[in-house]
Amino acid sequence: MVKAIVGANWGDEGKGKITDMMAQEADIVIRFQGGANAGHTIVNDYGKFALHTLPSGVFYSHITNIIGNGVALNIPLLFKELQSVVDRGVPAPKLLVSDRAQIVMPYHILFDQYEEERLGGKSFGSTKSGIAPFYSDKYAKIGFQVSELFDDALLEEKTARICETKNVILEHLYHKPLIDTGELLDTMRQYRDIVAPYVCDVSAFLDKALKDNKTILLEGQLGTLKDPDHGIYPMVTSSSTLAAFGAIGAGVPPYEIKQIVTVCKAYSSAVGAGAFVSELFGEEAEELRRRGGDGGEYGATTGRPRRVGWFDCVASRYGCRLQGTTDVAFTVLDVLGYLEEIPVCTGYEIDGERTEDFPVTCRLEKAKPVLEKLPGWNCDIRGIRVYEELPENCRKYIEFIESRIGYPITMVSNGPGRDDIIYRKSALKN
Repeated sequence: MVKAIVGANWGDEGKGKITDMMAQEADIVIRFQGGANAGHTIVNDYGKFALHTLPSGVFYSHITNIIGNGVALNIPLLFKELQSVVDRGVPAPKLLVSDRAQIVMPYHILFDQYEEERLGGKSFGSTKSGIAPFYSDKYAKIGFQVSELFDDALLEEKTARICETKNVILEHLYHKPLIDTGELLDTMRQYRDIVAPYVCDVSAFLDKALKDNKTILLEGQLGTLKDPDHGIYPMVTSSSTLAAFGAIGAGVPPYEIKQIVTVCKAYSSAVGAGAFVSELFGEEAEELRRRGGDGGEYGATTGRPRRVGWFDCVASRYGCRLQGTTDVAFTVLDVLGYLEEIPVCTGYEIDGERTEDFPVTCRLEKAKPVLEKLPGWNCDIRGIRVYEELPENCRKYIEFIESRIGYPITMVSNGPGRDDIIYRKSALKN
């Protein structure tokens, strides 16, 4: 059985915690897209971790963790991260890397930095991890697959050919130092030596796992609103963030994906530029940011302060619909316990008209939030494990959100730890 764990919004919804939690009853966790440009924060018995490329199943000895073919693989960063986890007392996890995964090259990171520098005030707010140049090369068919590291003749010819093209751009567009082909070849051979023990035909491995009735978790990065097709283009990432892409980025048949857990925060947050209709500013935003998450709302990869806002029913309903949601995991609900009343964005006003449909970017940028205020519960709900024991106003908030997004909230997270979770049966029939 295959289950996908994905985000409904801008990312930062708490997918790492939900994956870590669901991995207890799984056999395999696979990252199927994205790279080291976003992180998953996990709190468990080993401590607090910010994972960037490693799958969130690495804290269990029974899990096989896989880097899928859809991932932007930064080899030195992956293994530095692996070592950092082991150094903190976590048993060395089982790890496999797809032979069809493509490699983030050192020049991808440079090109990302140079392009943001060139764009200046019109930049996309990139994390400068090389992701856009990586995926550009992948689809221009000039990327390097992991398998190619093991063919010396191919590697030499291709490296020389690609350096020739890249150096023209470096010299004439960016006016930066050129790539030394020999140095790059040496780097690629070092990458080969590092990754060699982990390389695997992942789609064949997963095919056997499915025939053996294993449970596979597809772990997504970011969320619907960062998808290059269905997100807030062009303020998006460069790989599909949808559960449907999990079949492609992992190498499994689409009909095997039986459960799609879409993670929603109890309020909104985003890193980077782009339209954010329910965004808060000033002291109100700073208080929510300071109280948010576990240690505040700051990017797990960048450390940048996240933009924060009230829960957005329009964006979340759209996000859940595009994911094909079967279950909603509703996270960081405990953070809102300080509020006497809680505004919720239930619609947008665009050019004087109200809509509850999520619009294209040029219209989204003109949208103003339509807010409804719900009474808060004004107390700490951490430690509660039974839904009926939550304060009445807290349950009403959950049920109001559920009715507005139209997808069943079956998990409620009320703290950062693995066990800070409440399971509930939704009244909705999805």
